[in-house]
Amino acid sequence: MKRFILLLVLISSLTIYSQSSANYTITFVSNWSNITHPHPTNNFPANAHWSKLVGATHNENVFFLEIGENASPGIEDVAELGSNTIFFEEINLAIEQGNSNQIIDGGNLSSSLGTIIINDLITSEEFSLLTLVSMIAPSPDWMIAINSISLIDSNGDWINEISIDLFPYDAGTDSGMDYDSSNMDSNPQEPISNLQGVSPFSTEKIGTITISLEEIILNTNDIINKKTISIYPNPSKDLINISISNSEIKSIEIFNILGKKVNSYSLQNVIQTEVDITKLPSGVYLLSILDASNKSTLKKIIKI
Repeated sequence: MKRFILLLVLISSLTIYSQSSANYTITFVSNWSNITHPHPTNNFPANAHWSKLVGATHNENVFFLEIGENASPGIEDVAELGSNTIFFEEINLAIEQGNSNQIIDGGNLSSSLGTIIINDLITSEEFSLLTLVSMIAPSPDWMIAINSISLIDSNGDWINEISIDLFPYDAGTDSGMDYDSSNMDSNPQEPISNLQGVSPFSTEKIGTITISLEEIILNTNDIINKKTISIYPNPSKDLINISISNSEIKSIEIFNILGKKVNSYSLQNVIQTEVDITKLPSGVYLLSILDASNKSTLKKIIKI
């Protein structure tokens, strides 16, 4: 499955890959509980929860947080209060300066265990770094974070999937030692540090973030709106319905994970069609969908 990105160099009819964008799904799964992180005095917070999972996609000219460096006012507000206002102002400044292209405003969790999913995160190669943060709540200034994770590998290809084990961090802005410690501003402010194995946390991970590639959109000047192409059912064992709004389908090609074209269909600019994949072996495939304006989009499908 990790190899299907290699298809791009083999599809000669598509536009230049260096102009591509990618659509990702982000899944955060919490592992924080009194079982995985037993409190030394059994004082695990009854109201344990997570603030919203927030962040940005950006380039290498800006960093919103760095382990071993002091937290910005925005990161301090997230870690201490679960408030995103100042952090979003920092991201908006980076957007104005051309170093970021979007704010990521994900959901929260009302309990210590659970899952946050962020769908349809679309970014371009120009802004291929991902930063995310969420408050461990309640706490003095504790958080989880990923810093400037690249969604593009060393070969210049979009990464199919990244899974990151998360551990708690101290933002270094409050000197409290327990979940319910009163506000005690650190003076001077300390650098962001790792709390793995530091009370009240164990050495266990506190959660996992998985970043999964859903589709590649070629030629960012001709992006088909992510809502205009519908493929269902997916996965499928026989027939897949493909429909498009605000345009028409000109052709469809299907490639296997080795980059071999296994089927192609020339159409008369239809808005809906049905593709029979009954004879294909089970596995992951890519559909190359060309619309009437010669705009191409790749969609991942699964044959079961």
